[in-house]
Order: sequence, then C-alpha cells, then structure tokens
Amino acid sequence: MKHEIDLSKYCLRTDIILEAVEDCKSDIDISNELVNDVKITRVNLTDETSKLLNKKPGKYITIEFDDVTDSDNFNEVTDIFTKELTNFINNMDLKKDDNCLVIGLGNQKSTPDSLGPSVIDDIIVTKHLFDMKLSVDKKYRNVAAISPGVMGITGIETSDMILKLIDIVKPKFLIVIDSLASSSITRVNRTIQMTDTGIHPGSGIGNCRKEISSEQVGIPVIAIGIPTVVDAVTIVADTINYMEKHFSYKKSRINKKSEKLIPINMNNYLRKENLPLSLDDKQKIFGLLGSLTDDEMRGLIYEVLSPIGYNLMVTPKEIDFLIKKLSNVISTGINNSIHSNI
Repeated sequence: MKHEIDLSKYCLRTDIILEAVEDCKSDIDISNELVNDVKITRVNLTDETSKLLNKKPGKYITIEFDDVTDSDNFNEVTDIFTKELTNFINNMDLKKDDNCLVIGLGNQKSTPDSLGPSVIDDIIVTKHLFDMKLSVDKKYRNVAAISPGVMGITGIETSDMILKLIDIVKPKFLIVIDSLASSSITRVNRTIQMTDTGIHPGSGIGNCRKEISSEQVGIPVIAIGIPTVVDAVTIVADTINYMEKHFSYKKSRINKKSEKLIPINMNNYLRKENLPLSLDDKQKIFGLLGSLTDDEMRGLIYEVLSPIGYNLMVTPKEIDFLIKKLSNVISTGINNSIHSNI
C-alpha cells in the first residue's frame, strides 16, 4: 500500500520566489545572468502564472551569492545590488526628484529580524533639510526613513502606522526592507530578493500581518529582503537530501583508485551538484523514507515536529556579523540608487 501524506494543511515556510518557481512545470518568464560567482535571476509573473505559484503578479529579482564577509565579495555584491535596484527604480516611471520613504521592518532586539532597522541606521536622510528650505546639493533626493518596530512591541498594526506616515510625509514611492524565511538552508544569508509586489510582515514565520503593497498604500512599493532564518523542517529535510548526495558521490567514486589520492572539496558537490541516488539505493539506505518525494518528506517531518513544538526557527551562530555585513550591502545600494553619485 502506497504511503500518502496530505500536504494541503501544511504551510512550508518560504518568501523566496525561486523556491516556488523551481517546483513549477509551467512556462514562466524567467531569465538568468551570471556575473563572476553571483547569479541574478529575473522573474516576471503574469496574472495567470501568479495563481500557479500562489504569488502576486509582478517583477522579482533575486541575487544569489556565496559570501559577503570579505571585502572583494562584499564590494561585488554591493555593486550588483546597486545596479539592479537603480534599474528597478528607473523602470517604475519615477522622477529623479520624487521623494522617498524608506521603511525598515523587523525587531531590533531580535538579531535575525533586525535587518530592516539595521539598514535604516545607515540611510542618508534629507527630508528635514528640504523642509527647512536649506540649499541641498542636487545629487540628493528628498528621503525620509523610519523603523516602525513590530506589533508585539508597539501594539499597532505596522501597515496602519505606515498609512498614517504616508499621509504626513507624502512620498512618491516606498522602499521596504525586511528579513525573510527560506525553505533551503543554502539560501540563508546568501540571497537578496527585490520585488514590486509588496510584502507581508512576519509571513515567513507564520505571523502574517497586513500586506504593504501599492494596492494598499496607493504608491509604488519596492520590497527588499534577505532570508535569515529557516525552520527545523527545512534543516532536517535538507540534511537527508545532502546524505543522499553524499552516498551517491561516494558510490560513483568507490572504484576509482586514482581519485583516492586526490583531496577533493566535497562542499561544491554536496551544495550544487545534482547527485541523485536511484530509487532502489534510496530504499536500501533509508527504508520507507527512501520512497517518499521531497514534498512528502517535508510534510512528514512537519507532521512529526509541529505537534511537539520542535519546528523551531533557526539562524546561523554568526548572525550578528552577517546582519552587519548584509545591512551594509542594502543601505549602500539604496543610498547609491536613490541619490546620485554618492
């Protein structure tokens, strides 16, 4: 008897468009570009394809990289992000003197969720200078910035607060930054996503609040996010997947005596190479688990962990250092894109 799991009641946590596209077999407007080791993916969702992915129609740009902790990689990712964001803004029919409101969502007291507030700390704000009728260099745009906090601290719905701010500041467009959740550990702190479809604060951890989008606020919204957490289901499922790749890698080379003397870095093989085991090998190694698809495996793990409260949200131990680096990438890119020649 075939083992079946009803996945309809399970919400696998991800905010990343690529993780939805990967499992969709329909034709989607998607293009890829590789700049050295940085991959740029552009996805355009129509009303029809958006229904298939359960995502809003619009433009999505994803920048994938391995590291931003050294200066060379940091500068490269920053330059690419700046270029992509600049093009994104230029394609939205906005004038160079249109004022902007930058909003950093998240909780400053929770490190994985502090990306938005950390970015706001380094945004070049100029609205007060314009309000005081001071002589401001033409290269600077009228920019205001704020981190409104989270509902658990303020007691106020974030989107309601932003609507009131828009009435006061009257910006022509918003840039919203938030931490995201991923369904793959390989993308945590290694992916930047931009979209014109808005954002749902807290959606990645199952704490979905009112969306912040152009339909809700009446002006263009650019949402920027980086996945900083994964849930325990993802970690367990990805570990099993890497075990399969490890066994497949070993099996394919067990009889190659020449390779036994060559030290091989398995990191790239396990993370990037497609090394599937045959169904028979999977069943021999994992038993009944080996006969499950990836979705069925995740559903089963969710079914086991959630009732006992062990589907924890997890972040890397060096998250403090990574948030500092990643927030610098985002703030530098925003400053260089909304102002001129900074």
